[in-house]
Amino acid sequence: MTAYDTNNIFAKILRGEIPCHKVYEDEHTFAFMDIMPRCPGHTLVIPKAPARNILDISPDSFAHVARTAKKIAVAGMKAFNAAGITLQQFSEPAAGQVVYHLHVHVMPRVEGVALLPPASRKEDVKVLEDHATRLIAALNG
Repeated sequence: MTAYDTNNIFAKILRGEIPCHKVYEDEHTFAFMDIMPRCPGHTLVIPKAPARNILDISPDSFAHVARTAKKIAVAGMKAFNAAGITLQQFSEPAAGQVVYHLHVHVMPRVEGVALLPPASRKEDVKVLEDHATRLIAALNG
């Protein structure tokens, strides 16, 4: 397996070298808005531990990611009046992985509304700020 690249975009976000719209952080995980969301509230949950994907992350680190994904999912249901949640995690190119730092997509879903195609449009910064604010309020409420 290819080694973890410490210069991937998510590692740079964790180090504060690239800005993001953070919605949650704890000792082990970090969650932020996807800048090319497939639906309103599309959030990415990543481990702080360096892990390329599910194939090299430790079980304990992955458990932390899963717990944070659940928190974001519950908040997303509330913040976006969602009827359901889609979770996605891709590992390696054959599965569709593009950024090689493990990440879980948390997407609040509304009945009858299809997801946009992946990486199809960059969201307006004001919309991302609003969505982050809504998720943070739901997490704290």
